Amino acid sequence: MKRRDFMMLLGGVAAWPMAARAQHKAMPVVGYLHPGWPGPVALAVAAFHQGLSEAGYVEGQNLAMEYRWAESHYDRLPALAADLVARKVDLIVAQSDPTARGAKNATSTIPIVFFIGGDPVRQGLVASLARPGGNLTGVTMIANELDPKRLELLSELVPQAKMMALLVNSSNPAVPVERIPAPLEEAARTKGVRLRMLQAGGESKIDAAYATLAELQAGGLIVTADPLFGNRVEQLVALAARHAVPVIYYRRDFVDAGGLISYGPSFAAAFRQVGAYAGKILKGAKPADLPVEQPTKYEFVINLKTAKALGLTIPQSLLGRADEIIQ
Repeated sequence: MKRRDFMMLLGGVAAWPMAARAQHKAMPVVGYLHPGWPGPVALAVAAFHQGLSEAGYVEGQNLAMEYRWAESHYDRLPALAADLVARKVDLIVAQSDPTARGAKNATSTIPIVFFIGGDPVRQGLVASLARPGGNLTGVTMIANELDPKRLELLSELVPQAKMMALLVNSSNPAVPVERIPAPLEEAARTKGVRLRMLQAGGESKIDAAYATLAELQAGGLIVTADPLFGNRVEQLVALAARHAVPVIYYRRDFVDAGGLISYGPSFAAAFRQVGAYAGKILKGAKPADLPVEQPTKYEFVINLKTAKALGLTIPQSLLGRADEIIQ
């Protein structure tokens, strides 16, 4: 072999590992966009990572994460979403209805997996639940559509209550504050209960909203599903105890923290599904072909210690239906 040919061959062999490294794709990056703070949703994020790990992705090993927290400032969501797009993340996880809309407005190409409480079709996020189309899919809890059922359960617990209140976050653009939703009004009429809306437009307004319960002579309170309230579990439970009002919540962790009762889907299972969907998309699946998931199991949890502190006797009819009773 001539020296010139040998040197060319040697150079090619030496260059091959560099070319291979150049062709090797860096680990994927997932953007996580949330309207609140990291601390209160640590368990949800852990469930999300569990779903990712079951799909073969572990943060720091073969996956990088970019977290963005709006800290209940919904006006920050568009800029936070735009920042993730500018960083060219491979996928965006959007938690809450306004967050999903902000992510959708920021990109039509980067896949988005959402976790929301409302109807994604009605909000224009997807074309249909079965065939989302576009670049979005995810999990919807249809959370506040369960409020009529929550009112029924609370009425069964405190049948003497003729006035009840509904706690809503009026700063959330997805929350209708003009009037109480018709299905909930109908449920209240059926139970012979008057219903008043309490607007807590931000964390500083929550205490004031609870203070009006005595003025209303409300015999019970329904806490609607909202990231603001999910970020303030301890505060809401403490206020319920201070004002001695029976409250039904949308998540069981309120009851674990000392709340009275809760009725709703398993949030941990839902977040695992978000992680699983993210893993499928990172492996090449298209959001347009992944149907929007909905809960299949609902949890009814009762805290007997809290009931005793409030002087309440839980009817056997409710105890028999409870999925878990906290002593």
